[in-house]
Amino acid sequence: MTKYPYLRQDFAASVVVFLVAVPLCVGVAVASGAPAELGLVTGIVGGIVTGLLPGSSLQVSGPAAGLTVLVYEAVTEFGLPVLGVLVLAAGLLQLLMGALKLGRWFRAISVSVVEGMLAGIGLVIIAGQLYAAAGMKAPTSGIDKITGLPEALVAAVGSATAVASVAIGAGTIAVMVSWKRLPEKARAVPGALAAVALATLVTFAFDLPVATVEVNGLIDSIQPPGADAFGELANPAVLGTVLAFTLIASAESLFSAAAVDRLHDGPRTRYDKELMAQGAGNAVCGVLGALPMTAVIVRSSANVQAGARTKASRVLHGVWLLLFAALLPSALALIPLPALAGILVHAGWKLIPFRQLVTMWRDHRGEALILVVTALAIVGVNMFEGVLIGLALSVAKTAWEASHLKMEVIDKGAGPIQAHLSGNATFLRLPKILDSLESLPQDRPIELNLSGLHHLDHACRTALESWAERHSASGTDPVKVTIP
Repeated sequence: MTKYPYLRQDFAASVVVFLVAVPLCVGVAVASGAPAELGLVTGIVGGIVTGLLPGSSLQVSGPAAGLTVLVYEAVTEFGLPVLGVLVLAAGLLQLLMGALKLGRWFRAISVSVVEGMLAGIGLVIIAGQLYAAAGMKAPTSGIDKITGLPEALVAAVGSATAVASVAIGAGTIAVMVSWKRLPEKARAVPGALAAVALATLVTFAFDLPVATVEVNGLIDSIQPPGADAFGELANPAVLGTVLAFTLIASAESLFSAAAVDRLHDGPRTRYDKELMAQGAGNAVCGVLGALPMTAVIVRSSANVQAGARTKASRVLHGVWLLLFAALLPSALALIPLPALAGILVHAGWKLIPFRQLVTMWRDHRGEALILVVTALAIVGVNMFEGVLIGLALSVAKTAWEASHLKMEVIDKGAGPIQAHLSGNATFLRLPKILDSLESLPQDRPIELNLSGLHHLDHACRTALESWAERHSASGTDPVKVTIP
């Protein structure tokens, strides 16, 4: 038996993942307001650094569409030099959380919140990239992006340059959507790569007036953060962005790991180790001034479907990215920007969980509402506060359901009225409890049986004692209370 029994399968899979990763790395970087090369740097680090570390053997890391909105907001507000500090601090926090074995707790985050987060990100990406597809500058806020689309459409129709740009973007989306319907042999080439290649050929064949990727060179794009950038950590807004990077990147990576585990029969993900691997990768990206990384389900599923068996496939994909960035950087300058916008519109659409929302609405309507509210909050406010709103709603819903209470009143006409409480008596149900007790006759003795309660909080106990004293003072026999 050879030392590397699966080298052939892993080599082939690495080439497929590399071809999938190139347009996505470049597209995410451009949409984030950063040089295209920084997307490749993050992909290289995700492949080689994170890929070598233990955690999940088959999932692939790199710049993700899910962080595009947050990174763009950070670059716009704090500047590109501070981005490295944000990513480095987030990576160190991930390392600390992994060392404290907090990775498994990310699985406790409500699925509806995560799906709502991705849906909100998808909506903002789609709205923003529609402007990019027309060669226009998108408004800053999510609401402005959406409300400004009709005006942008009118402006685009009156411009020949904008029409050509939109045609390239729309053609890119059409190729990606229809790619799955082609014969299997044709689909050996990833749809995103084929769409970008065709868009590039059409642009140059017809000499279309379409903007292309600006190339700065790999070495020139790498700008480690300076002392001034580290001074920004005293800014509370910067610290809030670091926390947002950390929580969202960690949650997306670990949810991706759970999804990838369902695609193969190999070793399962060790969540704390995977969180530390993501942290190490982000720390390196921060030192290089690159984009933050997460595990990416698109690349990870492509890796599994291409037959990968070990982590060698993801490491090799990082090597191919490095060789491409070092030897063929000028190739990036040929790529039309509207083609990248089309890829990200397609990626944003896939982030919106339409099928899951329909299922949730049918079976778990409360979870569906949390998903929708989280998504709308991200569009209307911002990423971090939108996620916090979703988490708060999820906790409130869980607390309300956990305080399930049943009250049974037995009145045989003669003798005392018996009131039996069962379940969990918390302050959330206190108004209902008191309304039910105060509706009982005030001129008859009452036996209040609390022995069926699993939990009785201090607020309820105090309120029940107060009610019993008031009822006993009305001239009837004292209330008899049986406590748990």
